[in-house]
Amino acid sequence: MTQNAEIEAIYHSRILKVAADSVANGVERGMPLEVEPADYPPPLQLPRAVFVTLMIGDRLRGCIGTLESLRPLISNTAEYAYAAAFRDSRFDPVTRQEYPRLQYHVSILSPPVPLPCDSEEELIAKVRPGIDGLILEDGPCRATFLPSVWEDLRDPAEFIRRLKIKAGMPERGWSDTMTVRIYTAQSIG
Repeated sequence: MTQNAEIEAIYHSRILKVAADSVANGVERGMPLEVEPADYPPPLQLPRAVFVTLMIGDRLRGCIGTLESLRPLISNTAEYAYAAAFRDSRFDPVTRQEYPRLQYHVSILSPPVPLPCDSEEELIAKVRPGIDGLILEDGPCRATFLPSVWEDLRDPAEFIRRLKIKAGMPERGWSDTMTVRIYTAQSIG
């Protein structure tokens, strides 16, 4: 293992530990773990958007994050791990009994960039399956799928159709006011 790979592995383990500690703090004290970014290495102090996904076995147990951020990576990790465990409206809050079985996945997002598209067919041709996370937005409707969703939705047309449904958009058709942004994610966990 190279020195850079060793350093990255240490950063990854610290990120996962903060995620787990924040959920533990939520179970014990009802609030996210408070972290002091200055106590962590500089790469963990940089502003980065994250999504924290909680799993029990192969079952989703919570997933919340942010697409853009001015807050440090380590602060967002603590906040969104807690939110995934206790504020994801699709699930009841994580219980003390579930906590030991949780698996943590943290996706560190690149800044989203516009992907100009005039049609769904053009988007299907441009999007990179397995690589791109996608943000669709049209008026008040907005949704994203992380790049990891490609594992379950491999067909670009189905990926986009499901994302439109998630956003509350019609699943067929294309709006002249729709905007598309893409991002990549480094997955830890």
